[in-house]
Amino acid sequence: MKQQWDRLQAYLKTNKPELLADLAPPATDAELYALEHGLGVTLPADFVECLKIHNGQKGESEWLFSGSEFLSSQRIMDEWTTWKELLDGGDFDGAEAEPGAGIQPVWWSQKWIPFTYNGAGDHLCLDLDPASGGRTGQVITLWHDDGARKKKAESFAQWFAEFVDKTV
Repeated sequence: MKQQWDRLQAYLKTNKPELLADLAPPATDAELYALEHGLGVTLPADFVECLKIHNGQKGESEWLFSGSEFLSSQRIMDEWTTWKELLDGGDFDGAEAEPGAGIQPVWWSQKWIPFTYNGAGDHLCLDLDPASGGRTGQVITLWHDDGARKKKAESFAQWFAEFVDKTV
């Protein structure tokens, strides 16, 4: 993870210094504990390692991930809580998802952890409760108004490495 971040930071330093300055400092152990406790999950090690380098963005620049905000531990909790309230309120009752292979056939699962946000209610999520054939920690799409759920990568590390390769 550190090598990928080093490559990305070198690119940002030269090409987008304001975006580099917008990256938050590392997440503390207390912040990570609060996040995992609040979500009721153990986060994948590769994602924890990422947050220990940069705990998302401060929100004072353009978004890091191709038009999506890199969520901090607090913003992850905020977005997850919004989805949880919708689930508990019955908003997804009768909603039909169209999951790809290895993804649960639900509109939203409490074990889908958002780590990006596009400003319109859509996310990339860590899937910590995959269907048969899926892999815990795979990265999936989550659309607020469309039931399509697709796997983007087998892990956060794979997804991040592909993002860095396309960017730098």
